[in-house]
Amino acid sequence: MSDDLRGSALPAYGDKICQTPNLDRLAAQSMVFDRAYCQGLLCYPSRPSMMRSTYPGSKIKPITLGEHLQKFGMHTSRVGKIFHMGVPNSPRNGDSGLDVPECWTEFHNTKSPETYTPGLYRQMNRGIATRKMEGRQGIGTKERYWAAVEADISDGSDQADYLVAEKAVQLIKERKEASKPFFMGVGFFRPHYPMVAPKKFFDLYPVNQMKLPPIIAGDLDDIPRAAYGINGGDLLNKSEKGRREMWQAYYASVTFMDEQLGKVLDELDRQGLTDSTAIVFTTDHGYHLGEHGFWKKGNLHEEVTRVPLMIRAPGVKPGRTDSLAELVDFYPTCTDLLGLPAPKKIVGNSLVPILQNPENKVRKTALSLHNEKHIKNKGYAIRSNSWTYMNYGDQGEILYDMVKDPHQYTNLIDNPDYLETVRKARKRLRLRLQQVQ
Repeated sequence: MSDDLRGSALPAYGDKICQTPNLDRLAAQSMVFDRAYCQGLLCYPSRPSMMRSTYPGSKIKPITLGEHLQKFGMHTSRVGKIFHMGVPNSPRNGDSGLDVPECWTEFHNTKSPETYTPGLYRQMNRGIATRKMEGRQGIGTKERYWAAVEADISDGSDQADYLVAEKAVQLIKERKEASKPFFMGVGFFRPHYPMVAPKKFFDLYPVNQMKLPPIIAGDLDDIPRAAYGINGGDLLNKSEKGRREMWQAYYASVTFMDEQLGKVLDELDRQGLTDSTAIVFTTDHGYHLGEHGFWKKGNLHEEVTRVPLMIRAPGVKPGRTDSLAELVDFYPTCTDLLGLPAPKKIVGNSLVPILQNPENKVRKTALSLHNEKHIKNKGYAIRSNSWTYMNYGDQGEILYDMVKDPHQYTNLIDNPDYLETVRKARKRLRLRLQQVQ
């Protein structure tokens, strides 16, 4: 798993600038899902939702995937972030955050300096660039979202993702020697803020070559205020340089993460495990980088809800699919690939039929929820093949035609030509929300 990784930032999903050679080779060997969606819009609701195959807000909590696999004799291990860890808190402190220890036969944390990494610190929303440690935005500070560091150590060996990869390589060797089936969660922290990577990765992306999404006057006039989500990027929206630096830092940390992923893939090859091992790559949710003036996450628009999902498995032909998938489908897909039964209480659907034939469908819509207890303006979205519908209760509704308007600029909720689509979408959402109880 990566963290806060928008699918559209990857060459495998059409990006022309970011460099991810290891994800590119994994994609070439995998079934790549073009329409995979997260259920939670923040790290905490998304990750347990995926690992238990239950929707955020549900009172039903099936056992975790790791606990289930242990019942069938599998060794389960974690290194890095799979369940929620506060960033930069947990990697700086080396703690387990909100991990579920019962999920794992063994687990391993890492410690890294995060924002306080030696190097050129940038705070893009305020145009700050300094090598001083004083005043850096770190644990618990309000502006930590806009921080990046061009790290001095050229190989990144003091960084969490480097340490995660090194430990994963060690664990793969140990599992090969043990000759026992294993499930391993390898959780990278980047590109989650603070976007820290060795300077050479920043140098790959000159600031003046970064392409920015347009800021359009009146763009948000037709959607409810509740739909803005977690934003806070007003200063960035006034600074073209700051926005370009955000894209640079995001790309740099993605490429750094990709390099670490490559070490894990290489070790599977060295140990002769590639042909007998299924690999799933995904993230917890996407990320806004200035689209519609939005930043970060906590938003039901496509930049946040759509996630990368690649599955490489023995006997599965590489390809691409437009079939809808949800992150809750990860759990039953794993059990199905292993020929194991799945717990009855999980809500996901196995994606194995799609792995066998990319034209197969396992669901008509994908559901995303912003319904945590502390959220004032709760919202829900369903994505079909051709439209996205969002409902914020008394705050309002949104309908986008994803064929004609894939970047979601025009709310059609009151358009008379879409009355039947709105009726169908409302009904479908009511039915889908019954699964959350």
